[in-house]
Amino acid sequence: MIKRRLQSLLLERLTGSPVVVLLGSRQVGKTTLAQALNPGKPCHYLDLERPSDVAKLADPELYLSRLSGHLVILDEIQRLPELFPVLRSLVDQRRREGEPFGQFLILGSASPELLQQSAETLAGRISFVELPPLQLTELDGPREMIERHWFRGGYPDAYLAASDRVAMQWVDDFLTSYVERYLPQLGVTASPMQLRRFCSMLAHQQGSLINLSQTGNALGLDGKTVRHYIDLLEGLYLIRSLPAWSRNAGKRLVKSPKIFWRDTGLLHGLSGLENIEQLLGHPLCGHSWEGYCLAQPTTCGIIKAVRPYL
Repeated sequence: MIKRRLQSLLLERLTGSPVVVLLGSRQVGKTTLAQALNPGKPCHYLDLERPSDVAKLADPELYLSRLSGHLVILDEIQRLPELFPVLRSLVDQRRREGEPFGQFLILGSASPELLQQSAETLAGRISFVELPPLQLTELDGPREMIERHWFRGGYPDAYLAASDRVAMQWVDDFLTSYVERYLPQLGVTASPMQLRRFCSMLAHQQGSLINLSQTGNALGLDGKTVRHYIDLLEGLYLIRSLPAWSRNAGKRLVKSPKIFWRDTGLLHGLSGLENIEQLLGHPLCGHSWEGYCLAQPTTCGIIKAVRPYL
């Protein structure tokens, strides 16, 4: 396992909060990180996409009450949002009994339901941590490693693939699962073909201002729908909006932001690139590198990691 930079932060949050939520896009490594933790107490893992684990929570209060003194890890919590009121009740009860911290670790793919339910029922009892894809400061290797990380991105299955071809096939399958299965579950009514075209258009506009009306006309959608889809992809940690710079703080909120794909592997897969040589000769190269630097924790981290190989 590649040691994640947030591992120590996650343990620190568990010592100061009864409920910690680890958010991030799918396949980013949340489950692997959670199962590798050593919080100093027994851990109990439940995958809420597994029917046998869901069946155990038919009476959640009875089942979870048995696990006092354990760190209970609930994976894909958005499958059972009705658990949040039960968690609030158990947290308050255990606080009175002298168990204030490190009771529940919740993993989720940042669905709107997850954020809404947790904010309403666990206010003052919950801490959020975002796990991004693998970052350059978490890796160690030669210059070729930097080029591989830039081209394939930071999703572990893509970065560790046997070849660029295998990595891009994984990226294509990942995007297909989002546009055909996950996004429709969140109420998106556009067809998979429209969603795939929409994602491809955002890729070719990497680092640019998005004209909502023009993009919508090309897809047969209105500007408000395009704005909604962008907000949804941003909430799922797939893209990020870079606010416009201005000395006037009010203007920063009014001016249009630039759109970047958070992971360059997804960007290159949507752009049809097959290897680093194609990327270096593509008009998207500069915007890709800009987005890659933006995704790293600090610019200083980029300079420190790249300087030995320049």
